[in-house]
Amino acid sequence: MSLLSVQAAQERINSHFKAVETETLSLAQCTARVLAADILSSDLPPFDNSSVDGFAVKARDLAETASASPRTLRVVADIPAGSASDIALAHGQAARIMTGAPLPKGADAVIMVEDTDFNNRNTGTPAPEIVQAFKKINPGENIRRRGMDVKTGHKVLFAGNKLRAQDMGLLAMLGVAKVTVYRKPRVALLSSGDELTPVELPLMPGKIRDSNSYVLASMIADAGCEVLPLGIALDRYNDIQFLLDQAISMNADVIVSSAGVSVGAFDFIKEVVESQGRLDFWKVNMRPGKPLAFGEYRGVPFIGLPGNPVSAFVGFEVFVRGALGRLAGLKTVARAKVRVRLAEAVESDGRESYLRVVVEDDGQGLFVKLAGHQGSGNLLSLVQANALLVVPAGVKSLAIGAQAEAWLL
Repeated sequence: MSLLSVQAAQERINSHFKAVETETLSLAQCTARVLAADILSSDLPPFDNSSVDGFAVKARDLAETASASPRTLRVVADIPAGSASDIALAHGQAARIMTGAPLPKGADAVIMVEDTDFNNRNTGTPAPEIVQAFKKINPGENIRRRGMDVKTGHKVLFAGNKLRAQDMGLLAMLGVAKVTVYRKPRVALLSSGDELTPVELPLMPGKIRDSNSYVLASMIADAGCEVLPLGIALDRYNDIQFLLDQAISMNADVIVSSAGVSVGAFDFIKEVVESQGRLDFWKVNMRPGKPLAFGEYRGVPFIGLPGNPVSAFVGFEVFVRGALGRLAGLKTVARAKVRVRLAEAVESDGRESYLRVVVEDDGQGLFVKLAGHQGSGNLLSLVQANALLVVPAGVKSLAIGAQAEAWLL
């Protein structure tokens, strides 16, 4: 089977993924969930209110006011935030008002308390009977008008976008207590290999600790999905089949594995998948991560990542994150990309390469340097990196000062 290009492999994988079903949840349950329906606004603010602590007034009453010629007003109401007054201001009158409190009828401006002679601002201090204003004020000053942020009927949040903290606040402002979102996709995850040892057990000769389960589980959760941990599969046909069948019984939307898809004598995952499904491909023209498998097992999409930790990480970023985004209902899966120049020469073998680098800014633009050696087992270099430098297929070297694309991590 010939090596697929990265782009062709991405297109094949993505064509098999569409958004899962929706569910309606309380607002508190919707943090970082993906909206399944547009949100229309009502008027915000919902009423005219004061943007400062001060006194609601008629602006005409203070048209000639200055510090040398103050204007005295009779205070006829006291309006704290959270309450309203049915009083209507007449000329020569004012109402003490707090930030966010509704504007009384007849008022068209608010003078800040700092621009008056009312200096006692201690908690519980009653409003004065009269107040002197020392500043001219214009109509509309220090007032937040109803609908000035957004008018009723405007689309303010869009289906296919992940809800951020500020989106959650806007939904609360609008009184949206129930939100229709896409449910979290369920991703079954297994590692394979007789050499793997769970992190809580002592390390025996010839064994290594299972790091991929933690790396990939974290990435799956970050992609907005629910992780269904299957544990470690031994290099046995029956053991692998048992765990894959377990994923089916758990109603997984996709199965992700690491290791077992190469050409080793004990790499059985490919064989097991094909026994009750199919593989579309299992080699991609990239580095690291050439042995990447995609197909389906008993009708559920299957993605087999390489076993080396860096290869698994890069394979997830290149292929799996976008597929899970489509599954989660995201309209677009945005990737932060920047153009950088090389502070050192790099080499490749002609495959599309993803090198671990550190991006820095020297005041003349972004430049990169390699984060340690590029062996696919060197997870520390990935910890130290803040980006992946993309070396296109067919390019075997880039000189110092060359321009290239980097994916920010």
